[in-house]
Amino acid sequence: MTNNEQSEESSGLPPSKELTEAYLLHLADNALILGQRNAEWCGHGPVLEQDIAITNISLDLIGQARNFYQYAALLIGDGCDEDKLAYLRSEREFKNCLLVELPRGDWAQTILRQFLFSAYQYLLYTELQKTEPGQARFRDEQLAAIAAKALKEVSYHLRWSSEWVIRLGDGTEESHTRIQNAVNELWPYTGELFNPAYYEKGTAGTSIGIDPSLLKKPWEEKVNNVFAEAAIVNPNGQWMQTGGKEGKHTEHLGYILAEMQYMQRAYPDSKW
Repeated sequence: MTNNEQSEESSGLPPSKELTEAYLLHLADNALILGQRNAEWCGHGPVLEQDIAITNISLDLIGQARNFYQYAALLIGDGCDEDKLAYLRSEREFKNCLLVELPRGDWAQTILRQFLFSAYQYLLYTELQKTEPGQARFRDEQLAAIAAKALKEVSYHLRWSSEWVIRLGDGTEESHTRIQNAVNELWPYTGELFNPAYYEKGTAGTSIGIDPSLLKKPWEEKVNNVFAEAAIVNPNGQWMQTGGKEGKHTEHLGYILAEMQYMQRAYPDSKW
């Protein structure tokens, strides 16, 4: 981080245009990629009601991504739009965390990932939507409006996924084994949520971003409470995977983008 960016962080002034754009793309990429992953369940859910639920969650996430992309495109200018940001960037340009790009796995793994990420999103959007006097800081109005709208959706995502985690953990021997295996598989990817990337450091304490490390303790409290009710063992102390926020992804993201971006790349400038 440059001296100028450090000054912006400590002063509470708006961060640089480049840092703001990167932060918005990070928020958008997280939502888009998880929405794309969850959409793989459309028509394949365990029962019709839950098939519809996970599909609606996918639509919510993609809608959140669209709002962040539109705002980022407005700042970037030069003919940029949401389609270009979603469909014409390469893997190294995406700033999503590794957790959201992992294969969907079974129903337990999908449920657990949604719970872990929704618990994080809920805390993040709660902070980003603060604009009233007496709050920790004044927020960028457009970012706050996007976060406030998304928070209503994420509240449902968190409630729905936490109920499913408990249902699986406190259910049959097989369901308990599956959700515990999902915890063991996904837990090493949760640390990245709270490890600040350069654009999170550069926007923390400003009108745009917050330091994600501040969310770790309340996130752990929420997760541990649900795990305790579900009789799930938390594998604390594992080494954490990182890199996605900085554009260093698993091979899985390339396959997602190849499918998701095919039409736009095959038919440039097509409109939906």
